[in-house]
Amino acid sequence: MSDTHNQEGFRALALTPSTVRTLDRLGFVTPTPIQSEAIPFAMRGRDLIGLAQTGTGKTLAFGLPMLERLAPGQVGLVLAPTRELALQIQETLFSLGLKSALLIGGAPMERQIRQLQNRPSVIVATPGRLEDHLNRRSCDLRRVSIVVLDEADRMLDMGFAPAIARILDQTPTDRQTMLFSATMPDDIAQLAARYLRDPEWVEVARAGSSPDLIEQELLVLSQEDKPAMLGDLLDEHSGTVLVFARTRHGARKLARAVRGFGHSAAELHSDRTLAQRRDALHGFKTGEYRVLVATDIAARGIDVKEITVVINYDVPENPEDYVHRIGRTGRAGASGRAITLSTPEQHGDVRDIEKLLASTLPLSPRSPMSRPAPSHPRVFRSTRRRR
Repeated sequence: MSDTHNQEGFRALALTPSTVRTLDRLGFVTPTPIQSEAIPFAMRGRDLIGLAQTGTGKTLAFGLPMLERLAPGQVGLVLAPTRELALQIQETLFSLGLKSALLIGGAPMERQIRQLQNRPSVIVATPGRLEDHLNRRSCDLRRVSIVVLDEADRMLDMGFAPAIARILDQTPTDRQTMLFSATMPDDIAQLAARYLRDPEWVEVARAGSSPDLIEQELLVLSQEDKPAMLGDLLDEHSGTVLVFARTRHGARKLARAVRGFGHSAAELHSDRTLAQRRDALHGFKTGEYRVLVATDIAARGIDVKEITVVINYDVPENPEDYVHRIGRTGRAGASGRAITLSTPEQHGDVRDIEKLLASTLPLSPRSPMSRPAPSHPRVFRSTRRRR
């Protein structure tokens, strides 16, 4: 961030005085690096590729240009991979004064149709539900002038590439398109080449890097010892804790175990209803639940300040997911802590993560086991799968 932006805050970004007053009221004083770099290009109507870690303020990076640039009768469209992220985006846009329609699965279609009929300034949607509305002809994208693809890497990882293509093909060709992602795999580059026009690139952190303010720690132990270790970690660390499990069944089991340890806990995974997900997120934000147990897919959209610790109870399948997981702590300039529990048999998965990070995860002095020595050179394998 430049000295000018530090000195003048959002006033240095050519925003209108009324928008700056709104930001002051909301407590946003100093732009984050992605906001400082992206907003000036977006305000000029340029297509944009923004590469930044999670928790760096990407929603305001596209929300503020939408607030400033959408003319009466024009519509903004934001596509997000999960219901939770879409909900968080809508909340932020609402705080800015933007009227929006929220199109996500698990919510009544009739209510969403009414929102569309009320002529929102922005449509926030998951790709699958938006396609449902397009097929029912309850949504028309011909007035869309700005499109945002948020967490684009996750959307493609979840298999939404065909749906995104069909949706973008129904928007005007002269639209402004902004793509935000934490990583830049080849399929994202191909999508950008097809749908973005001479985009500006803004990268505030190397794709795949982990936040500098997060203290990372690796514990190697047997599978049988992991539940007791989780209980010890929850006792040792105060504040809110986010625990990641690989599967829905694992998340349910862990949430029960955490409650058995005497801690309030909610669970967030694809088997939960929309109402249950909202309750879990709201309760985690307000402190009703101290611990949130989540799977990778459901966890996108968790934008909770001051998460003290992220615990990877299960090592993630995809190395990229490690970056997304630990990015839930250490947000907005705060420090954080990420602890990963690994069995000796998962040393290959740990090395995949370290290959992506280009650094070694520090082994905790209290780790019951040492890091296994590799028996032979290992070639980095991508575990990215279509879901």
